Amino acid sequence: MGRLVTYIVRLAVILFGYAVASLAASAFLNVLFLASLGYTPEQAHPAATASLYFSIPFVALFVAYFAFMPAAVVVLVAEILGRRDWLFYALAGAVVAAVFLGIVDHIGDTTFAVTGTSAIMAVIGSGMVGGIFYWLAAGRWAGSWWQTATRSFQAPDLDRRS
Repeated sequence: MGRLVTYIVRLAVILFGYAVASLAASAFLNVLFLASLGYTPEQAHPAATASLYFSIPFVALFVAYFAFMPAAVVVLVAEILGRRDWLFYALAGAVVAAVFLGIVDHIGDTTFAVTGTSAIMAVIGSGMVGGIFYWLAAGRWAGSWWQTATRSFQAPDLDRRS
């Protein structure tokens, strides 16, 4: 029963980390979009700042939706391998964003395709930010459930002398 609870808790931590990563990637995209329009923190109107409270979670829903399958593969690989370094998650976030861009490019809907170089770099950068924030929320403990499970299955050391 203890292992089942460990697995459920780890799954909850993974989902929490994915939500944090989606919100961080969305916030990064929103800030880049506002900066591309010429807004700076000194010039920001209260309405522009208040709109971020709605737009960041709204865009995060789309980020979470489109990145789910590639991110699930990355999380599974990271959990099995027990990868706990931030660079792995940053590069994995870039790969997830690149896979998203590749899927969008091959769908055939030209109105949805991301073709501008700056937009492509923004999406890949948001994937890297999302990967780093996933590491902050859940990735630092990747594979901990795996190591706990293998330790519980090891035979006691009978050769040890006290």
